[in-house]
Amino acid sequence: MNYANNHSAMNKYAQVGNQSTAAFANPHRLIQMLMEGALEKISKAKGFMKNGDIAKRGEHISWAISIIEGLRVSLDHSQGGQISENLESLYIYMNSRLTQANLNSSIKMLDEVSDLLIDIKSGWDAIPKDVIDEHANSAAGTQPKSLASAKI
Repeated sequence: MNYANNHSAMNKYAQVGNQSTAAFANPHRLIQMLMEGALEKISKAKGFMKNGDIAKRGEHISWAISIIEGLRVSLDHSQGGQISENLESLYIYMNSRLTQANLNSSIKMLDEVSDLLIDIKSGWDAIPKDVIDEHANSAAGTQPKSLASAKI
């Protein structure tokens, strides 16, 4: 088996693993996976940019834009209030910067979006498990406790 076939097989294996994880993930974990996926696509785009592979760079930036757009449209403004409005503005900004990064071949812009997404993800990752479980229970039909008592 040559490198290309081996690499392709590894990618297929990773896809199956990701699909299995997504099938059993709670909504909180799905958002984490989307953020991780966007960061991975930006990182790969950066590598393709450095290597001068314009097509692959554009493909991965487009994929990152799609993931971030998915995060944006999944915001629940009726529950999220000002936080969801701020996130929406930030997601729109990030997608604009990714588009500009692609047009201008700018690693600096890719790094800017990565840093912003890492900041959002670190906040998301810091949500305590009891709050995540409470949210999952409320989605299943039970009444959640007040989020004001959460220890964030």
